[in-house]
Amino acid sequence: MRQAVSERRPSYWPAAIGGGLIGSAVTALVLVALTPQVLAPRIVREGLVRDPAVLVAASDALKARQAGAALAALRPSVETPFASSWKGAARPTVTMAYFYDYACGYCRKSNPDIERLLAEDKGLRVVYRELPILGPDSVAAARVALAASKAGKFAAFHDALSARGRPTPESIAAVANSLSLSPAAAQDPAIEAEIQNNMTLAGQLGATGTPLFAIGDRVINSAAGYDALKAAVEAARNPAG
Repeated sequence: MRQAVSERRPSYWPAAIGGGLIGSAVTALVLVALTPQVLAPRIVREGLVRDPAVLVAASDALKARQAGAALAALRPSVETPFASSWKGAARPTVTMAYFYDYACGYCRKSNPDIERLLAEDKGLRVVYRELPILGPDSVAAARVALAASKAGKFAAFHDALSARGRPTPESIAAVANSLSLSPAAAQDPAIEAEIQNNMTLAGQLGATGTPLFAIGDRVINSAAGYDALKAAVEAARNPAG
């Protein structure tokens, strides 16, 4: 009997199931609508936590664009050498400005790459800009390098001192004496003005250290290596390519 009574009762399951399905569908639609707003920031945050290099790369790209824009306005000052502080083509198709410090190991590491580019590319000029940021020996080396530049002996001084490793008072004096440079020449006010000018230019280009290369519309603030420098030179020569 009880079974019979049970059979005669109206069943609520179809309605409950139907209502549940409708409610689930509505909930699903709401979640679909809200998911990008709710989950996207979380996904981005979690992604950056797992791979912070993404944020670094984005920051570097932004800095590169800003430095490129600054370089366009500063190009004449950046690419015009002080006295004989340049190597390569007298009438260049591309000019690379190289901000460096004699005490910078990464700069010394970059020197062979620059020499290789100069040997291969007869349309390239490299303008050397003193940026002595690593202490008193850096400043002393920069001053004598600029004195050598005024005497038309920059390349000889630069190559000889760079070959001796990190500069010391003794190595700077030895190279200066070998080129018959007068100590008084390094006290020229024009030399101090040039160093200060380079500091200002480097700051405007967003430099955070040495080496710093300005090539075309690109600013490279690292020892990027031969391939990267060559690519930047080619891009500067063929901007549409």
